[in-house]
Amino acid sequence: MVPIPAGSFLMGSTTNEGDGHDQHLVHVPAFSIGKYAVTFDEWDACVRAGGCSKKPRDMGWGRGRRPVINVSWNDAQQYVRWLSKRSHHKYRLPSEAEWEYAARAGTTTKYYWGDNIGTGHANCDDCGSAWDDNRTAPVGSFAPNPWGLYDMLGNVWQLTQDCYHDSYDGAPTDGSAWTSGDCSARVERGDSFWLAYQVVSAAVRQDAGSPAFNVGFRVARD
Repeated sequence: MVPIPAGSFLMGSTTNEGDGHDQHLVHVPAFSIGKYAVTFDEWDACVRAGGCSKKPRDMGWGRGRRPVINVSWNDAQQYVRWLSKRSHHKYRLPSEAEWEYAARAGTTTKYYWGDNIGTGHANCDDCGSAWDDNRTAPVGSFAPNPWGLYDMLGNVWQLTQDCYHDSYDGAPTDGSAWTSGDCSARVERGDSFWLAYQVVSAAVRQDAGSPAFNVGFRVARD
């Protein structure tokens, strides 16, 4: 877990990101978030202990230090309940605001390493890695963002606690999860190895559908 300092930021698309979501000021209390996405090693430990009921497919890419995939939002809830019971700390999914705040890590550029995609900064289509548009990479295969978090862009979409809304009208401004309205779909962030670098940004978001080969999650804690 990496401690994230309290602060304020403009959540949403900057002019160079073009994601179509207006910026709004959000104040985020201090919290902690996983240094990496949850791995197959960690998930499989939950399965062995009886805390997680599903053993998701790895698509033949291998398990170990690769991020767990083919899990749903409800599956992720099983994991954080098990981890909370085992550790005696209350774990959860990050809110959408916490996720973007942590991903940006004080930066205002399209990517946390700059406005140009460059080569070898992330796993996405045409990002210049050995896994582009093909499969997940082991967590920590690229340099972290300025706050020491790995793979906040690309590799796998990451589930958040929030219910999905088409816009930020009425969204909380205190960093908490937006859990009112239609919660049949949840928000996922960060993009994945499957999509082109032009789509990847700290602001990109979509509604989480059924479990998929490019969707995982990381945990957070107050």
